[in-house]
Amino acid sequence: MRKGNFKILESFEHFNPGWKGVLKLFLWMMVGAVIGNVLTFVLGLFLGTEWVSSYGTVIAYPIMFIPPMFYARRRSMMRENLEANPLNKGVFKPYGAPLCALLVSLMTLAAGYISDPVVTLLPEMPEFLEQALESMVNGNVLINLLCVSVFAPFFEEWLCRGMVLRGLLARNVKPVWAILFSAFFFAFIHLNPWQAIPAFLLGCLFGYVYYKTKSLSLTMLMHCVNNTLAVVLGQIDSLKDMKSWMDVLEPQLFWIIFAACVLVLVLGVRAISRIHVVDSEDVSTTA
Repeated sequence: MRKGNFKILESFEHFNPGWKGVLKLFLWMMVGAVIGNVLTFVLGLFLGTEWVSSYGTVIAYPIMFIPPMFYARRRSMMRENLEANPLNKGVFKPYGAPLCALLVSLMTLAAGYISDPVVTLLPEMPEFLEQALESMVNGNVLINLLCVSVFAPFFEEWLCRGMVLRGLLARNVKPVWAILFSAFFFAFIHLNPWQAIPAFLLGCLFGYVYYKTKSLSLTMLMHCVNNTLAVVLGQIDSLKDMKSWMDVLEPQLFWIIFAACVLVLVLGVRAISRIHVVDSEDVSTTA
């Protein structure tokens, strides 16, 4: 096994999806979503709505990604590109993996805070959606952590960075367009603007980090940090009803922290930009 690579990810190394492949991955994900929701509905008939409310997401969410993973694995087994293109190569020089992990975690927290004012410009979230999102951070802590801090980082990063971004880069799409499209794809699968806009902004950051480091482990960590913070804040009584940091911080303090976060993000991006991947190591497909 390659250093820094998760064993399961080796099943997809020979598939670099282009535009059509990305579309098929999305369609298979929609098939998985239907299967997951039908299954939880059927289980709810036997186990009750309270059970579905508490545990349905744990079942439906990972099932949504099983069809696209089977599709990608089958295409990889066909050896469309003979040379393996690892999803999690990991390039950390000159900093090393631990320092990179700390750096991108701080950048994620900073980017999340910076995106906060943008969300406040949106209209009020529909009540049904607000309740659904609150249940993901205010319910059973262990279930929430499993869903948003383990499942979401693994499956969404596999799809959006490991498949979409990596595939487009391997097919010689310009990095800036590949990163922007993968961020748009990441935003789109959230299916609502209140999550999609922050997801797009974070997706651009995740995509840039992946482009420079070839490390899916780092983007999974970044995703985990962002989502886990939401769960932790949801357990604090004084912050449970918070829609924005602007609701709980004095304006002057909010903007001082905002400026500090901008500085952290700028310095972090400059530091990450010093990581260089040798061109000869990049894998391109002629398919």
